[in-house]
Amino acid sequence: MSLILTPNIENPDNFYQALTDAQRDLSEDEANDMNARLVLILANQVGNLEDLKKAIELAGPQALHK
Repeated sequence: MSLILTPNIENPDNFYQALTDAQRDLSEDEANDMNARLVLILANQVGNLEDLKKAIELAGPQALHK
C-alpha cells in the first residue's frame, strides 16, 4: 500500500462537520485526546508501518514551510 495524497475523502465537508460536531462540547484536552484516539484508529486501518512513517513525516512541522 502507498499513501493516497490526492483528495480521497467522500464528502469532506460532511466529514469536517461530523468531526467538529463530535468535539463541540469537549474541552481542549478532551478534543486533543479524541484526536489522538482517532489517529490511532485510522493508523490501524492503514496498518503499513512505512506508510505511517511517511504520513508522520508529511504531517510534521516542516510541512508548514513547504
